[in-house]
Amino acid sequence: MTASTPPTALAASAAASRAPGSPDSPHSPASRADRIGDAALDLLVERGMRGLTHRAVDERAGLPQGSTSNHARTRQALLETAVRRQVQLEARVLAPDELPGARTGPTTDDEGEGEATAGAATGAGAGATADSEAKATADTEAATDQADPRLRTAALADALSLALHRYLTDHRALLVSRYELALEATRRPELRTFFDAAGSAFRDPLVAMTTAAGSPEPERHALSLVAWCEGLMFSCAAGSFHAAVPSRAELRTGFEELLRGMLGSR
Repeated sequence: MTASTPPTALAASAAASRAPGSPDSPHSPASRADRIGDAALDLLVERGMRGLTHRAVDERAGLPQGSTSNHARTRQALLETAVRRQVQLEARVLAPDELPGARTGPTTDDEGEGEATAGAATGAGAGATADSEAKATADTEAATDQADPRLRTAALADALSLALHRYLTDHRALLVSRYELALEATRRPELRTFFDAAGSAFRDPLVAMTTAAGSPEPERHALSLVAWCEGLMFSCAAGSFHAAVPSRAELRTGFEELLRGMLGSR
């Protein structure tokens, strides 16, 4: 287990993820909609749903009074802005487009961190090697498709554990805002429809991944994976794992056990 972010640090974690110069920073040329969405999520984390008002968003975002009302005239529109921003930020953390390109074998936590560091260090020269890297990725994926089912299972478990561990350890504030919005969606059918539609950005790639891994029922298996992840996320946000989250190795083992049961690989 790894220590989690204390509840009192959730707002600080949200602010840190939007430090000056980052794509989400209020000091960067982000759109007004993003600034409003960021402020709305921060307020949900700090004050809950009752603290989310148009005036409070203006104050938190540092915008002239009335700006949020001009952008989102109703509370429903403000909630939709928050959901939209939640999905955008989660996509950066979970990176669903990257998951199908998982390696054919598991990595260690140190290897995962090393890959991220190496990627940042070589970013300047990425353009010159884009074609060769794309070909290498395609070759790797083709090899994975033909590999032993156990390797496909390990690759998928490795990719999913990396994404989920990153979310649980570095972006705990997003967990809180996610569940605030999810609970509100249970009371507002119109928000429920919008919330569910936004979630397809994560469900659809997962269906594709389970299909590529050899699942005979990818829709049902993707639903089971989502349910397992959401249960664990809630436990880390407010349940038995609120003080410490599973390590990446523990998450990988859990995914492998679940996937082996689904896919029949041993």
